[in-house]
Amino acid sequence: MIGTWTATLSRSIRRPSAPVTYALIALCCLVFVTGPAAGLNPAYGSGDALLAAQRAYFRRWGVVPAELFAGSPRAALTPATALFVHGSWVHLLGNMLFLFVFGVMTEERMGRVRFTVFYVGCGYLALLGYAAANSASGQSLVGASGAVSAVLGAFLYLFPGARVTSLLPFLFFLPLRFPAWVVLPFWASLQWLAAGRAPEGPGVAYLAHLVGFGLGFVCAWAGFRRTTKVKAAPAPAPEGENQP
Repeated sequence: MIGTWTATLSRSIRRPSAPVTYALIALCCLVFVTGPAAGLNPAYGSGDALLAAQRAYFRRWGVVPAELFAGSPRAALTPATALFVHGSWVHLLGNMLFLFVFGVMTEERMGRVRFTVFYVGCGYLALLGYAAANSASGQSLVGASGAVSAVLGAFLYLFPGARVTSLLPFLFFLPLRFPAWVVLPFWASLQWLAAGRAPEGPGVAYLAHLVGFGLGFVCAWAGFRRTTKVKAAPAPAPEGENQP
């Protein structure tokens, strides 16, 4: 009796296995703390030297739309490398929190290999879409926001009824739980409104969020389309045989 209860309790508190999600979070954190944006590595100096190092770092590993469409092979890789580079502590922690909350269940549903390809592929295309819309811009773009937004879009399709804890400023940041089909479309609507007012230049790439969210939803729909099983009708009984 005790053994059965213990086994049941163990299964109920076991967290889903999501090694790719955890590895992505660890990699992003490692890249950040060793880079110049964190301000922890003395090799980058301080003051103006640190600012110059940050600009050079973002330009090397981030997406620069004007360079991307100039045909440079190195620039063609930047939509992938930019996924692991972040501009500040707030930028990093915000993205990693969303990835942790929504990535674990999404990875468990998709599987490790498919989730890895999905994350990198959608993230790449999200940043590419932003760059295409701002092809003349010389500003560098970094961050995992496009890929994380894709995870949100996939989560919406795969788990529309899952409860998500939300903190709403106009309700004094009270923690409230709403289903994903309420929270995530509301979040996407805010990104849409913000994208329409966002000026060109440094800031939040709301368009990359929207592209990633849409790609994630479509990929989940295409790969995990729900099907309704129709129960086959029983064959008619031979003539003269009693039927129920």
